[in-house]
Amino acid sequence: MNTLLPFILCLILLIVFLTIWANKLRIAYPILLVLAGLGISFIPGLPLIKIDPDLIFFIFLPPLLFEAAWSVSLKEMKKWWRIIGSFAFLVVFFTAFMVAMITNQIIPGFSIALGFVLGGIVSPPDAVSTGAITKFVKIPKSTQAILEGESLLNDASSLIIFRFALVAVGTGSFIWQEASIDFLWMLVGGVGIGLLIALIFIYIHKHLSTDAPSDIALTLIEPYFMYWLAEQFHCSGVLAVVAGGLLLSYKRLNFLSSSSRLKGYSVWESFVFLLNGMVFLLIGLELPEIVAGIRSHGMPLSTAIGYGVAVTIILIVARMLSAYAAMLATIIFRPQVAHSQQFSKRRWTTPLLMGWTGMRGVVSLAAALAIPLTLPNGEAFPYRNLILFITFVVILLTLVVQGLTLPYLIDKTKLFVGLESDEEREQSTRLRMKIGLKQHVYNFVKARYEEEYIGHIGIERILRHWEDQSKVQDSSWMDDKARRIMLDIFAEQRMYLTNLNKEAEFDEEIIRQQIYQIDLEEERLKYV
Repeated sequence: MNTLLPFILCLILLIVFLTIWANKLRIAYPILLVLAGLGISFIPGLPLIKIDPDLIFFIFLPPLLFEAAWSVSLKEMKKWWRIIGSFAFLVVFFTAFMVAMITNQIIPGFSIALGFVLGGIVSPPDAVSTGAITKFVKIPKSTQAILEGESLLNDASSLIIFRFALVAVGTGSFIWQEASIDFLWMLVGGVGIGLLIALIFIYIHKHLSTDAPSDIALTLIEPYFMYWLAEQFHCSGVLAVVAGGLLLSYKRLNFLSSSSRLKGYSVWESFVFLLNGMVFLLIGLELPEIVAGIRSHGMPLSTAIGYGVAVTIILIVARMLSAYAAMLATIIFRPQVAHSQQFSKRRWTTPLLMGWTGMRGVVSLAAALAIPLTLPNGEAFPYRNLILFITFVVILLTLVVQGLTLPYLIDKTKLFVGLESDEEREQSTRLRMKIGLKQHVYNFVKARYEEEYIGHIGIERILRHWEDQSKVQDSSWMDDKARRIMLDIFAEQRMYLTNLNKEAEFDEEIIRQQIYQIDLEEERLKYV
């Protein structure tokens, strides 16, 4: 422990420095992390960090999926549910199938069941990597919403494939009837347990005297409870976390204070950032042992690299084909959308972007590391080291090749040359939202406190503030009565914005940004 603890602290420090460097270079930090993981594998004498494969999912996946569920816009997911559903389920199954069939043909002794294990691992694109890369370029809001929604759901579908494939490898058989019943129970039970646990925690938040630290502590254990309980009932822990996280995110204004939301955002951002970094570096620490295992079975390293490159090409081609198939389906089955000006303008470019944004990352790494060391009969899991190595090659190539070329592709080929109109429309929407919010608050204050504000300097200044947005230089007017009214105003603003979010023309991201500003104002009020 005396040696391991300083080493882990050094890894965290390395993650921070690499992220700072990545921001200066204006590239996505997962690219440098995966390269650092590769570099670490060449350093001799480093301490070995062994994590039980059964604990990999439990340690890393629940918080990563939970944070993604809180970040995604449920409104946008509903809007684009057709294409999100097709990419999150149909495309994942299609990709895993292609990987299984082709690897069964090109890798000697590699069974179809092992191919589905590998396919389930590498089929889901990584939300963190895609988001980190696209933040340096401008893409349409619709495309961004699709990528976020897809990345949240495809983890669940791919890991279900992974689990069933592990069972097939372990038992040597696959009974479709039993698998279908198990699959249905994993879906229904996982979602149901996730929603139930979420409702229980909402009740705890609302009816116990929690403050910001206790609220944040509860949110940190919520995904682990959802995942663990679902797994105890042989359901999908991943779906439980996703469903429960979406419900908690949707209800966050009802049970979390402004202080809890603000402080929790910072805590979760740092927590997930460290988890992502540690997974990338852990695979680097495992690489020497993985390579040694491959060579011990008589396979040259160049051959294993070739398999990794081949699987990467399969993934890119499968996603490209799927993206253009989705476009053709839209043209055939939704002609009213296909003939719209926006769709026609980006008819060929959007599938190209969707096909090139398939970077793999943390979920694939965690799934690969979670492959058991042995089968139920005690034999070593076949081709485990090769599957781990191929997964690392896939992640390395997709992050470096696609990740570095995607911004260049968008900028130089002017794929979204008309995006300026989207920005203008967003600014116009934001302005109309703020004007409507100010007018609503002014009417609310005047109607509710018509009799109270006369003769009270604090309330009169509140009214003038919302009438003309004038700046008040002193804070002596903010007594208990004025503070109470300001808190009522903040609550009314949030209610107004929540109702406004039901309208299709307002992006949920804009609404959330405005609520964040209101939370900041409420926090500032505590120190006035």
